Amino acid sequence: MESPVSSGRSLPVIRRLCYAVGHFLNDLCASLWFTYLLLYYHSVLGLDGTAAGVLLLIGQIADGVATPLIGYESDRTAGILGYGKRKTWHLLGTLCVLLSFGFVFSPCLACGADTPQWAQLTYFSPFIVVFQFGWAATQISHLSLIPELVSGDQAKVELTAYRYAFTVVANITVYAVAWLLFHFQDQSISGASVPDHFGAMDIPLFRNLVLIVLAIGALSSLIFHVGTKEQPVSAREGERQPLVIPSPHDLSPSPPACGPSPPPPLLQWKHWLKLPAFYQVAFLYMCTRLIVNMSQTYIAVYLTDSLRLPKNSIAIVPLVMYVSGLACSLLMKPVSRLVGISVTYLLGLLLVLGFTSWVLVDEGIGAGRIYGAAALLGSGSATILVMSLSMTAKLIGEQTQSGAFVYGSMSLTDKLANGAGVMLIQSLRPC
Repeated sequence: MESPVSSGRSLPVIRRLCYAVGHFLNDLCASLWFTYLLLYYHSVLGLDGTAAGVLLLIGQIADGVATPLIGYESDRTAGILGYGKRKTWHLLGTLCVLLSFGFVFSPCLACGADTPQWAQLTYFSPFIVVFQFGWAATQISHLSLIPELVSGDQAKVELTAYRYAFTVVANITVYAVAWLLFHFQDQSISGASVPDHFGAMDIPLFRNLVLIVLAIGALSSLIFHVGTKEQPVSAREGERQPLVIPSPHDLSPSPPACGPSPPPPLLQWKHWLKLPAFYQVAFLYMCTRLIVNMSQTYIAVYLTDSLRLPKNSIAIVPLVMYVSGLACSLLMKPVSRLVGISVTYLLGLLLVLGFTSWVLVDEGIGAGRIYGAAALLGSGSATILVMSLSMTAKLIGEQTQSGAFVYGSMSLTDKLANGAGVMLIQSLRPC
């Protein structure tokens, strides 16, 4: 049986680090998924742009459907053999990701040169669905631990910032490894120049990149499971206690009473659907994820197709984005404490608008100025993502018994919106 978290629900630094690294595998895979999926299927494997967009849409739909269901089940189950319910789902998700993601970025094993595209779509789809189920299970269980491990708005912002810092480190790792692999590819072909366009010759490069990512992610997940102690919760706590929506009388001020105040009423999953704040935060989170994920999905295509930069730019420019995001994440706690979470979110949004204005006005932007624009995008994306997650944790507050459902619902909105956005772009201007 695992030892409970301290009554004050605060964590020492080493425990925060062990928690934050628990999403590292997901972050590594998400970086590959959003940055290189369209490029890999279209330019490397030779699928047309619409087919590549369909595969990404299948993944987003699978993830979107799985997240609220996993959130609901994660809230109501008690874990296996005394293992925490959140960590049980995290372990299940990790195994699904490790077993499926390698096939997502590998050529179809049973396909030949004359294999129709529909057959390749059929081959890749089950691996994508299993991967997205595992990714969702890991994400929701990991996020749901935040309000259970710590209490207080600033503590949640800080733990979310730790989590995002490792998200940035994961992206930096992917792009740094990709840059090294491109560098070794250049050196391995002596006497001949490597073409700047992608093709079948890049299949081994992406295969090696995925294998390295999975090895690093497996180690980080092991550290999380060893170093994070989930508070034991009775299986009947979230299911058999009366779960009600607080009435106006419950929320109205009452004269102080002698003795301890009664605990706040517990909210069941269906009660969240009646709270306006639930939809407000969900819409904000959806818009935030649209900004972050769409920019990450199309940055590689923008660099290679629009700006005509060399292949290694798809590693260097995103690397600049996430290094600036990492530096910005270190400032989030003092800034949010000074001006509040909402104002900090607005500041991040202004940085993103600065990036969009720059690339819109500067039509001759090239290899030099793109790095400055990328730094703005990275800093702004980091800020708005951490603040939106902090707002979600603040919304949940002490209602941790249904926190996974809230995070799952937020993720549902962002996955469906991102899938629809990709298909819209691919149908209008396919990459």
